[in-house]
Amino acid sequence: MDENDIHRWETTVNGPEKLRAVLTHDKYEPSLQVEAALSLIRMKPRQGRHVGFNILIEALTLVPAEARRPILSALIPTLTAELKRPPPLAAPPGQPPPEDPSYPYKDAAYALLSAEPPIVTEEAQQQSLKTALIDWSLADFERRFDNRRQTYGMEQLLRVMGASGVVGLPKLLTREARRLDQMSSLIAELGDAATKAEASRQLAGLAQWILSEDWLKEKKPELQRANEASKLAPTAEQFQAQLAQYQDEEFFRLLGSMRKLGGRPVVDLLLRIAADKTQGEKRRQAALAALEKQLDKSNPDDLRGIFEIVTSDPPDAVLDQAFRRIGELPRAEVANKLYGLFKTDKWKVRRAAAATLLKLSNVSHVDEFMSKLPGPRGFALPEAITYGALLGDLKEGSVLDALRPHFSSGSSSARTSALAYYFTFGTSEDASALAPFGSDPTRAPTCDADPDCSWRCEVLKEGSSEREQKEINTVGEFVRYCVEPAVRERNPEPKQGKNVGLEKTE
Repeated sequence: MDENDIHRWETTVNGPEKLRAVLTHDKYEPSLQVEAALSLIRMKPRQGRHVGFNILIEALTLVPAEARRPILSALIPTLTAELKRPPPLAAPPGQPPPEDPSYPYKDAAYALLSAEPPIVTEEAQQQSLKTALIDWSLADFERRFDNRRQTYGMEQLLRVMGASGVVGLPKLLTREARRLDQMSSLIAELGDAATKAEASRQLAGLAQWILSEDWLKEKKPELQRANEASKLAPTAEQFQAQLAQYQDEEFFRLLGSMRKLGGRPVVDLLLRIAADKTQGEKRRQAALAALEKQLDKSNPDDLRGIFEIVTSDPPDAVLDQAFRRIGELPRAEVANKLYGLFKTDKWKVRRAAAATLLKLSNVSHVDEFMSKLPGPRGFALPEAITYGALLGDLKEGSVLDALRPHFSSGSSSARTSALAYYFTFGTSEDASALAPFGSDPTRAPTCDADPDCSWRCEVLKEGSSEREQKEINTVGEFVRYCVEPAVRERNPEPKQGKNVGLEKTE
C-alpha cells in the first residue's frame, strides 16, 4: 500500500473507512497517515455530507497523543501553507466565480482547533492554525463570507478566534465594502477597545464621504446610466431628487453599522449632523436615533451638544429624538439642565423637557417638580394633561399622597397639573373627591400665542347632545369641564389586590 492507494480511496465507496484505518493503526508510517488525513480533507461531499472531516476528527481522537504528535507536526504546516495561498482572481462580468480550493483546508483547520476533547494541544500549533485562519478570512473576506458551501461559516470561525479574529477588519471598512453591517457587528461583539476605536474612525469617515459633494459627483454618472438602462428620462429637478434620495439611503444604511459600533468618532459626527440645520430633517432625526445609548454621561461635550440641539428650535421629530437621548442619561446629570428649559417660552420644548424629567423621577421628586413649573402665563393645557398622566406613573411611593398638597396650593400651573392626574387615572368613584376643587376661583393659566395650547375643553351644550368648546378661566372650571367629564365616563377597574384611582400607589 502506498500514496497512490490512499489518493485512490478518496473516490471509492469504502475509501473513507480504509483511510480511517490508516490513521488509527500504528503499523503505518506517519507520512502515509498524513496523506490519509489530507485525502479525508480533500474528499468530495458524499450525499451532501462532508464525511471526511468527521472521520478525520474521530480518527485523530482515537490516536494516542504520542502517536498523534508526528502526524500533526507534518499535517499542520501543510494546512497553513494551503491557507496562505492567494485567493483566486475575481471572474470577469457574466462569468461564474472561480473555484477556491482553500475551503476544505480551512474547514479542517477549524475542526482541529475546535475539537472536543482537544486534538491540537501544543500552543505553538494552535497559534499557527489561528493565525493562518485569520489571515485566510481577511484575504478575501466578502467572497468567503458569502460562500455557503463551506462546512463552517466565517462568523462561526471568527467567534472562535475572538478579538484577534477581527483585529484586521477595520481596514476592510472601505467605500467598496458590501458587508459593512456584518463586519461592524463582529467588531462590536468581539473586538478589543483599539479595534473598535479604529472601526469607529473608519465608519465616521465613510459617513462624511457619503454626505459630501465628492460622493454626489461620483454617483451622478451611475444614476444617469441606471436611468438610461431603465428608459427613464427625469427632469433636472427630478434627477436631483433621485440623487438626494440615493444619498439618504446610503447614509441610512451606514447608520445601522454606526449604531452597532458607536465609539467616539461616530458619536461626535452624529451629534454634528443632528445639530446641522443644513441637513434634512430625516437625516438629523436618523442621526439622533443612531445615538441610542451612545452618549457619554461623563463627557461634557456630549451633554452640551445634545442640549444645544433641543434649544435650537429643531423640527418636532428631531426634538423628540434629542429628548429620547437625554432620557437615557442619569437624572443627576441632566435634571438641572432640563429644569432650565422650563424657562423657555416654547411650550412644546418645555413639555418635552418636563416629560423627560418625569420619566427619570420618582414620587420623592413631586414637590421639586411642582416648584419648578413656570407661572401661568404661557402655560399650555396639553402640558397640564401630559404632566398629570406622567405623575401618575411615578414609582416608589404613593402618588396621590404626594399630589394632594398641590391640588389647592401653589400656582395654577401646579394645581392643574396635579389635578390632571384624575384626567388619566380617575374613575367615577373619584367624583366626590374632586367636587371641592370645582369651585377653586384661582385664575387658570393662559396660552394664547398658539391655538394648540389654549385652555378650552369640549363639553356638551346645555340641553343638547351636541358638543362645544368651553373657555377655561379658573382652576375650578378646569376641574368641572375637563377633568370631571373624563372621570364620570370611566368605570373603576375590579380591585385585585391593588388599589386604583383615588388610592393609586406605586
